[in-house]
Amino acid sequence: MAVNITSIKTSSNGIWQGDNPLHFAFPLLILQTIIVLLLSRSLHLFLKPLRQPKVIAEIVGGILLGPSALGHNKDYLHTLFPTWSMPILETAASIGLLFFLFLVGLELDLGSIRRSGRRALSIAAAGITLPFVCGVGVAFVLRRAVPGADKAGYAPFLVFMGVALSITAFPVLARILAELKILTTPLGETAMAAAAFNDVAAWVLLALAIALSGGDSHRSPLISVWVLLCGVAFVTFMMSVVRPAMSWVARRSSSEGGGELWTCLTLAGVLASGFVTDMIGIHAIFGAFVFGLTIPKDEGDFAARLIERIEDFVSGLLLPLYFASSGLKTDVTKIHGTRAWGLLVLVISTACLGKIMGTFTAAIVCKMAGREAITLGVLMNTKGLVELIVLNIGKERKVLNDETFAILVLMALFTTFITTPLVMAIYKPARPGRSSYNKRKLQRASSGEAAAYPKELRILTCIRSPRDVPSMINLVESVRGGTKKSPLKLYILHLVELTERSSSIIMALGARRNGLPFWNPMKKDTRDPSLVAFQAYGQLGRVRVRPMTAVSAMSTMHDDVWSVAEEKRVALVVLPFHKHRKADGDAGGGMEDAGQGWRGINQRVMKGAPCSVAVLVDRGLGGGEQVGSAEVSHGVCVVFFGGPDDREALELAGRMAEHPGIKVTAVRFVVETAAGKKAPHVAVTLRPSPLKSREDNYSFSTAAVDREREKELDEAAVAEFRRRTEGTGAAYEEKPAVNVLDAVLAMGRRGEYGLLVVGKGRFPSSIVAGLADRSAEHVELGPVGDVLASSGRGVVSSVLVIQQHDVIHSDDTPVSMVFDENAAASIANVSNHHNSHINSV
Repeated sequence: MAVNITSIKTSSNGIWQGDNPLHFAFPLLILQTIIVLLLSRSLHLFLKPLRQPKVIAEIVGGILLGPSALGHNKDYLHTLFPTWSMPILETAASIGLLFFLFLVGLELDLGSIRRSGRRALSIAAAGITLPFVCGVGVAFVLRRAVPGADKAGYAPFLVFMGVALSITAFPVLARILAELKILTTPLGETAMAAAAFNDVAAWVLLALAIALSGGDSHRSPLISVWVLLCGVAFVTFMMSVVRPAMSWVARRSSSEGGGELWTCLTLAGVLASGFVTDMIGIHAIFGAFVFGLTIPKDEGDFAARLIERIEDFVSGLLLPLYFASSGLKTDVTKIHGTRAWGLLVLVISTACLGKIMGTFTAAIVCKMAGREAITLGVLMNTKGLVELIVLNIGKERKVLNDETFAILVLMALFTTFITTPLVMAIYKPARPGRSSYNKRKLQRASSGEAAAYPKELRILTCIRSPRDVPSMINLVESVRGGTKKSPLKLYILHLVELTERSSSIIMALGARRNGLPFWNPMKKDTRDPSLVAFQAYGQLGRVRVRPMTAVSAMSTMHDDVWSVAEEKRVALVVLPFHKHRKADGDAGGGMEDAGQGWRGINQRVMKGAPCSVAVLVDRGLGGGEQVGSAEVSHGVCVVFFGGPDDREALELAGRMAEHPGIKVTAVRFVVETAAGKKAPHVAVTLRPSPLKSREDNYSFSTAAVDREREKELDEAAVAEFRRRTEGTGAAYEEKPAVNVLDAVLAMGRRGEYGLLVVGKGRFPSSIVAGLADRSAEHVELGPVGDVLASSGRGVVSSVLVIQQHDVIHSDDTPVSMVFDENAAASIANVSNHHNSHINSV
């Protein structure tokens, strides 16, 4: 049924008054948006394991909603996407597109483009020229082979085809590079610089194509010249007048700590720039893009705050509407018959070969390695959103008909889809290998092993957010001790999740590479408040601090931690627990969960770290605020049952005891005979249990270990601790292994100790082995650490759970307990009370 567009109303009176909401603009737009978001997000979850960018899911989702798939059902199409609603949907999508191109302009740093040198310029030039020429050649074929393609003028058709085949999608490429962890490698830096050149050139060519296609065939060709001249004048005005003005705005906004006024003025500037370029005869998105280029990237945090405020709404809500409107115009069924599919293969082959070979040739001439050159060509072949924008403008200007449009959309989809798999297959970036220096831990078994260590103690502290900072600094200050024999060198790694947001890409681009994560050792004025706090601590506490930022996907962030630990030869990695004290300050109350993704990172780091690992369960260590070195004053209790992890905890506590403000108490739990003497270690055999899950049961090492040797090492560690802490005020006491968990919980509830230090117990003593069958909440912390970290037990002390690095014990598994005959005889010698406890806990 035809609808008079002048009779369309915005909102309905509701179904109870006889109105169908789907016949009104606003409720229909709401329903369309919901459908688009649900479909695109579902497809993204499906394609995420294939390492595909979100843009692929959004393009596919748009095509599925259109006449290519669901649109075959005319009832669906006329009900949910009627013809009269399309201008409204496209208007909302265009607003999102306008601001997205503004974000793209914000991502592009003209200064970095100028600094990238001739190599990136020559690679970009070759990567544009050859595919552009190939696109012009394909255009002649399409005009003859596709019915109706020859209705468009020669000049705009040739230019549109050349741009379509030569363009590189800068935003999509940045996300692919970051996902593959090569964004800040030399290859990634070259690719980004070349893509930036390519992006600027593509927008110039697009402006040319729009100018050529804008006029009526009966109008004077001089109109196109006037459009181009006005476009050049607009860009000149923006760069010479508006850019200095925006620098002043950025400085003013930063000095005022933000400001809604400047943000509103900037957003109005985006709209005004779009209006001016549309009035000139160039698409409105060109004005928004140029305005984004005028925003300074290195003056305060104005650009970052702009991105933070608008990108989620634009990229998450409005931009998918653009793909939906594009998909509704794409009819894949127009491609039928051998001729049409042959043309599709021709276009895809020409686009890939032209882009890859042009880039490869220029890269080889610039003396890049062959594998890197071919990888660069594949990367530069990325299309995505920018390609779709070009095609939609071409269709709006009637330069591309339905069949040509569908062929080029599928080409863009295919070239972007294959980028990640091809790069992963071709390019294997160098990773720091596991060196022979693989026994990094605090507690050293021999003088020969100690000689291989750096003289200073090196610690890598990982943080997620500013609320991790005070407790981590207070912990580091406690570990610093008071001796100059082993000075402290501190590495700080700020873990930032890589998302589809532009801000995470900008953070990665703004850093330099050292190892796998990103850092800038020369940049002293970092604006990251978390890293600034550690730098201030390093200056005041005279600790050597090296800040870094790792921008990575959750699934691969542990690689960054491993890489820095390996590269910097650290002895201990400290991780924040995935739960933290509630913001209301109730130390004995519940814990807030930062997300299971962070828990998975901790588990993977502990599984394969090349050094010892500690997890800090923070309940306000040091009062929850950063204090000066002279003001540090709290008690530390280390709980010792025996085994490698407990010896590592005892070694760390021994270093803490050297700090004048730290009072350390070591509590050793022992099994005693009826006569009051220490019993030998009970030989508990832990056998793998395939029926138990790693998520719900503690895992222990099942490696064969000399128990007598372990006992000797335990006694030696205790003796060394007592010798080292003599005269420091540290206390040592032994307790019978009776109701062990109750005793440990009592220590955490009293508030006497600000920090409890425990070992994970991967190779447990008989006492800890007796806890193997307990129900687990946090399996990665071991039985004792788990009970202390659990909520609702009234523990007010922070907890540090330590796992000693040991290749022998690195493989662990859920187990069942088995006592052999000797163990039974040993247990028989223990008092009935103690014996009952070991078997029942």
